[in-house]
Amino acid sequence: MKELKHLNKYFKKYWFKLFMGILITIIARVFSLVMPSYVSKSIQTAEDAFAKTISGTVAKELLLEYILIIIGAALLSALFTFLMRQTIINVSRYIEYDLKNEVFDHYQFLNLNFYKKNRIGDLMNRISEDVNQVRMYAGPAIMYGMNTLTMFVCIIPLMFIKAPTLAAYTLIPLPILSVLIYQISKIIHKRSTKVQEFLSTLSTFTQESFSGVAVIKAYGLEPKINDELNGLAIQGKNTSMDLAKVNAWFFPLMILLIGISNIFVIYIGGRQYINGEIASIGIIAEFILYVNMLTWPVAIVGWLTSIIQRAEASQKRINEFLKEQPTIKNEVKELTPIEGDITFKNVTFTYEDTNITALNNISFTIKAGETVAFLGKTGSGKSTILDLVARLYDVSSGTVLIDNVPIQQKNLNSLRSSIGAVPQDAFLFSDTIENNIRFGNENASLQEIKEIAKKAVVHENIEGFAKKYDTILGERGITLSGGQKQRVSIARALLKDPRIFLFDDCLSAVDTETEEEILTNLKQLSQNKTTLIVSHRVSSAKNADKIIVLENGSIIQEGTHEQLNNVDGYYKELYLSQLSEKE
Repeated sequence: MKELKHLNKYFKKYWFKLFMGILITIIARVFSLVMPSYVSKSIQTAEDAFAKTISGTVAKELLLEYILIIIGAALLSALFTFLMRQTIINVSRYIEYDLKNEVFDHYQFLNLNFYKKNRIGDLMNRISEDVNQVRMYAGPAIMYGMNTLTMFVCIIPLMFIKAPTLAAYTLIPLPILSVLIYQISKIIHKRSTKVQEFLSTLSTFTQESFSGVAVIKAYGLEPKINDELNGLAIQGKNTSMDLAKVNAWFFPLMILLIGISNIFVIYIGGRQYINGEIASIGIIAEFILYVNMLTWPVAIVGWLTSIIQRAEASQKRINEFLKEQPTIKNEVKELTPIEGDITFKNVTFTYEDTNITALNNISFTIKAGETVAFLGKTGSGKSTILDLVARLYDVSSGTVLIDNVPIQQKNLNSLRSSIGAVPQDAFLFSDTIENNIRFGNENASLQEIKEIAKKAVVHENIEGFAKKYDTILGERGITLSGGQKQRVSIARALLKDPRIFLFDDCLSAVDTETEEEILTNLKQLSQNKTTLIVSHRVSSAKNADKIIVLENGSIIQEGTHEQLNNVDGYYKELYLSQLSEKE
C-alpha cells in the first residue's frame, strides 16, 4: 500500500471527521451486539417457564422487556449506522474533490512536451476513473474495515467467554479464509491494473473518434472504426472477465466456510448441550447469530481486499503523473513589469519529442512597440519563435531576452498575462460566443465585446446568428467556419489589450479583403504594442516595421518590405507570385 501513502495528507486534513466516523462505527456495532445475548436470554426464559422454574407471568414480563431492549438497540444501531455513513462517506467525497483538483492543477503546470507524450483519453481516465477507485478506499473501505474489525474484536472474545470449546470449533474456517484471501488478492492486484490501463485506451479511442468524426464520415471510415471498437470491446470484456473470475471466488468460498461454521455450532453445540457442558440451548442460538453476524464482516474482507488492490493500482497511475515535474518553472515569485522589448541571442531549439532542430543559432532584436512579421516555408521555425516568446518552451542553447533580461528572470504569470496570442489552430470552448471572447478579459462588458468584435470583422457574422452573442458553440468551435473561428480568436486577443501580440498565421482562412480590414484595425489597436505576426502571405507582412524570412530554422533575409522587394530572394519571389495570383 505504499502508493496510497499519498492520501495521508488528506486523512490528516479531515482527521476529526474520520475520528468521529470511526467512533460512531464502534458505537453502532456495540448496539448491534445486544440482540444475540438477549435472544439467548429470551430462550432461557422460555426454557425456565417450560420447566416451571419461574411463573408464566414473570416469563411474559421478562420476554416483553427483552424484546423492547432488542428493538431499542436495533433502532440505535440503525441511527448510528446512518451517522457513520454521513461522516466517513462524506470524507471520501471531500478527498475525491481535493485529489481531482490536485491532479488537474498539476496537469496545468506541466509543459507541452508532457501532452505530446500522453494521450488525452489517458489523462481523462486518471482524473476520473482512477480517482473514483481511490475514493472507494478513502471511504467505504475505511467504513467497512472498521465495522469488520469492531465485530471481530467484540464477538470473538464474547464467544470464548460463553463457550470456549464451541468458539474454537466455530472459528476454525477463518484462518483458512485468510490464506485464500491473501493468495487471491495478489492476482486481483495484477488484473485490476490491466483493467485500468485498458479503460485509458478505450477513453483515448472514443475521444479521438468523436473529435475526428468529420474526417471519419468524409472518408467513409465508420465500418473500420466500428470494427476497431468491437475489437476493443472484446479485449475489454476479456480483461474484465479475468478480474471477475477471480472476484467470483470470494463470496462462494466465504459462504461455504460460514456454512461449515454453522454446522459446527449446531453439531458441537448440540452435543455439549446434551452432555450438560452448556447450560442452555439459547447459547446455540446466540452462537448461530454471532456466526451470521460475522458472515458479512468476513465476506467483506475479500471485497475490501479487492477495493484496496484497485485503489493501489489506480493511485500508482495517478502518482506517475504527479511525479512529473514541469521543465518550465516560475523562478521569480514577485510580479515583474513587461515593456515589450524582445531579443534572441544565438538561439537554438530542438524539440525533445521529435529531436527536430526548429531553430539554428538565430539572433534578432525587436523594440517595444514594433511590428515584426516572420515568413518562410512550412517547418522553417516561425511558430517556434512565438512559443519561445511565450515561454511555452525553454531554448536548447542561446538566450531569449525580454526587456534586456533573460526570460527565465521574468515572472511567468506576468509574462503570459502581458501576451495576447492567437494560435495557428484557433481553439474555442463549448460556450457562448460572448464568453469565448470575454476569455481575453473577464471583466469586459457586452458593449466592449461587440466593439472589439467589429475590429476583428466578425460582429456582422455573429449578429446573423439566431441567438447572436449567446450562440453556444460546438466542441472546439465546430459551429463556426474556419475564418469565423480565427476572427473570434483575434477578438479575444484584442480584448485582452496586452503589451505583446502573437499572431500565428491567424488570417489564413480569411479572404484578402477581410484580411486587409483586420490588419488596418490591428495597426490602430497595436500602436505602442510589440506585435509578432507569422504568415505565409506577403499582404499580412508588408506593413510591418521589419520582416524576417526563415528557412530551415535560420534567418535568410531581414528588412522592410521595400528593402526586401528590391533584392532577389525568397521574399521577392513570394511577393511577385502572390501578386500575380491576386491579379
